[in-house]
Amino acid sequence: MPRRGVEFLAGEFYHVYNRGVESRPIFHEAGNYVYFTRLLFAKAHAHDVAVIAYCLMPNHFHLLARPERAGSLGNCISGVCGSYAQALNRKRQRSGALFQGRYRAVHVDRDEYLLHLARYIHLNPVAAGLVSRPADWPYSNYTNVSEDGLLIGGILPDADAYRRFVEVPGRSELPGSLKLPGS
Repeated sequence: MPRRGVEFLAGEFYHVYNRGVESRPIFHEAGNYVYFTRLLFAKAHAHDVAVIAYCLMPNHFHLLARPERAGSLGNCISGVCGSYAQALNRKRQRSGALFQGRYRAVHVDRDEYLLHLARYIHLNPVAAGLVSRPADWPYSNYTNVSEDGLLIGGILPDADAYRRFVEVPGRSELPGSLKLPGS
């Protein structure tokens, strides 16, 4: 396979995403979402990757992650996708690719991009018409934002500030003067 264009640097933020082949579902029942989430956090812990925001949709997923070691994010995501695809194929008695190629990754290099991306990730089920509020979607970390690290490095003062930023329709300005850690 060709080499990935994004180099995963320690301490940097990345948007990682993938979808089912031909946009088919990758999650068929609640247990699939739970299993993927457990895999994600087990692999993230093993590879020193902080999962900042995530949302699992019926046919795709989005992650906002920060590796603590260079290169560890690639190993983490490859492990999650590979293990999940094997388990789902076994359970559903199918063979072949589950995902539409390799996962994609984008380096998040600006303060504004970081928060807008987190909001985009958490609003995905609302935009898809699956729920009316992001807090109603059980397959994301929106309701646990403070425990799951979006407030890492003091980017936002508290979880309520982030929720106001996400839930106020049409709001595009950032709350206060925000800086990425190390910037």
